[in-house]
Order: sequence, then C-alpha cells, then structure tokens
Amino acid sequence: MRLWDFDVSGFDRLPAHGPAILCSNHVSFLDSAFLMLHVPRNISFVGKSEDMEAWKTKYLFPLMGMIAIDRSGGSKSIAALNTAEAVLRRGELFGIVPEGTRSRDGILHKGRTGAARLAVKVGCPIFPVGMIGTREIQPPDAKVPKLGGHCSIKIGRPINVERYRNRTDNHLVLREITDELMYEIRDLTGQDYKNVYAGKTAETEPTVVAKVANLTDQQQELVGASSAVQ
Repeated sequence: MRLWDFDVSGFDRLPAHGPAILCSNHVSFLDSAFLMLHVPRNISFVGKSEDMEAWKTKYLFPLMGMIAIDRSGGSKSIAALNTAEAVLRRGELFGIVPEGTRSRDGILHKGRTGAARLAVKVGCPIFPVGMIGTREIQPPDAKVPKLGGHCSIKIGRPINVERYRNRTDNHLVLREITDELMYEIRDLTGQDYKNVYAGKTAETEPTVVAKVANLTDQQQELVGASSAVQ
C-alpha cells in the first residue's frame, strides 16, 4: 500500500542537462519534499533556516539538497542566493517558492523576484510548478501528514528570460517576469490570486502586471517573458 497517490505531468519538459529553476506554489510543508522526490534529476531547494534546526529535519533536509536561507535578510540571505547561483552554474536544477512562505489561506500570493534575478543573471529558464493536494495531506498547522491522500504535480511551460540577460538591476523587468510566473502557476493550480505578499510583510515593491502567454503545447519555442515596459 502506498502512503500517497501521485499524478504527475509535464516532467518531460524539463531539460535532461543544464541549469533550470523550478518555482512552485507553496501551500504545505510537503511541497518541496514531494517535488524533489519526483524530479528525475538532482535538485537543490531553498528551505527556511528554522526547518534545518528542527530535530526531525536537521539531517534529512541537507541530504535532500536543501539550502538554508535566513529570512531575516542581510548577508545570510545573500549567501544563500550565492549558493543557489553556484548550483545553477554547475548546470544543476534549483527549486524555490516565489511566494517566500506558505500560503495559510490557500490563495496564490504575489511572488518575490529572487528567482527571476537568478534566471536573468545565469541565463536559464524558469519552470512554473503546480502542487495540488498537499494542503489536504498536511495543512499549515498540522504536525504530521495524513496518509492515503492524493497529490498532483504539474510542470508548466518554461519561461525564457534570455532577452533580459544582464538586466538584473532593472526591478521592473524582474517584476514582469515574476508576475508572469505567478500567472502561469495559477493556471496550473486553479488557485485564486491575490496581488499581495503572503505573510506579514507589507507590500512595498512596485508591480507591473504581466501578460499571460497564450501558446499551445505544440509550439516549440519557450514561453517568452512578457513584453518590456513601454
């Protein structure tokens, strides 16, 4: 008997070689763990430094490829992003949740621009990922997961940021890429979208709403990030 049933799709879109960033919605503690278990290549994932200190995950998460990030910011957060950049420059996969924290209300929230910044700097695609069912298996306040649940993991069309190479200092470009990423994730999960950050952080960054790509799966091109600011 399996602990959980999984339905996966779109994994054939992932490159067999080379760097890429996988960005998923975040509704449960299990999201990154389940994704890491199903991705056919090694993948490093950002995790809260607090999770690395818990006795249950202190040794397991580093073995799975988790990179601890201190959410208080400053030099510790920068060091974690530098480690993530090194992972990508080695030609590996890197995973991050653009919302920055779990969505306690199940709504998809405004994304942080860190993934876009890394993608533009390294020159690699971003893959939107939809996690469905993990919230029912382990809700935000649950200590342990329920057994016998069903989880769907969907890999969406990649977002190509090559046109924005070397523009990591242009915040509006990073915001447009991130907004399109969040819209693509929304299409995968069917979640309602709220254009405010998850958690207690106040919204201080300017937002340029991105246009959602309207391409068919038969098209061979990567999904381009939305058009540049007029």
